[in-house]
Amino acid sequence: MTRHFLRDDDLSPDEQAEVLDLAARLKAAPYSARPFEGPETVAIVFDKTSTRTRVSFAAGVAELGGSPLIINPGESQLGHKESIADSAQVLSRMVATIAWRTYAQAGLEEMAAHATIPIINALSDDFHPCQLLADLLTIREHRGTGQGNGLAGLALSYFGDGANNMAHSYLLAGATAGMDVRIAAPDGHQPDPQVLARAQEIAAATGGSAAVTADPVRAAQGADVLVTDTWVSMGQDHAGRDDAASPFTAYQVTEELMAAGRDPIFLHCLPAYRGKEVAATVIDGPRSVVFDEAENRVHAQKALMTWLRERS
Repeated sequence: MTRHFLRDDDLSPDEQAEVLDLAARLKAAPYSARPFEGPETVAIVFDKTSTRTRVSFAAGVAELGGSPLIINPGESQLGHKESIADSAQVLSRMVATIAWRTYAQAGLEEMAAHATIPIINALSDDFHPCQLLADLLTIREHRGTGQGNGLAGLALSYFGDGANNMAHSYLLAGATAGMDVRIAAPDGHQPDPQVLARAQEIAAATGGSAAVTADPVRAAQGADVLVTDTWVSMGQDHAGRDDAASPFTAYQVTEELMAAGRDPIFLHCLPAYRGKEVAATVIDGPRSVVFDEAENRVHAQKALMTWLRERS
């Protein structure tokens, strides 16, 4: 049965730990896995612009012995002149894996339903699971407990737009890892109730927790990790989101919020807007690990592609 990675809970807790362990090994020995030796081709499809996703997947595929094929917007008939189902069947006969950065989660699900090769969600409007693998790897490196999966029991607090793809992925991936995940977001911008309920279901089995609050100070108290994202996600209406009257202003990650944590590290998937979702003194300060986090996209995605390839 072909395995796909469309959302964070497509990996069980044990499987997530396996991928993270493999990512750590590949970071230490970058060319030790060559699942695409040949080279085989991996299609990396972009409906949205990208820096980290584009470079990390292309570099990762090359280090795994493969040939990355970048398909930019307007360069294919996928979803336009040709159905997603037909494209999935055609590409399955030509490439080894497909990573797709797109809008609707439903498109990824349709592709996976018709593909015979692994399909990877490189970002959708609902989830950003590859980013979370990199984030969990970074947290293990800087705050790992040294026991079990190295993450269970750590507290992670997210601030800002709780209804976006990053907040949803933090809930699911964090709960899968057994972490205590807190989403601090204003009313009207809180996570999808179904995603929250799924995270709480997972947490009940892993010993973690998943909670939402409108109080940023309460969310920060005792946290090991503070994280945020831009207030305006790609493709969203900017109106009222990035000005002085923004509902997110009170959720900026500041030195004061960091001080409420338990000597926390700071994460941001980038690009960042200093003075909006995060203070410059935080993201440029000694507890910021955002560039380690960015680098870890390569290692985490290499591990994911290798893991999926071995099981498909």
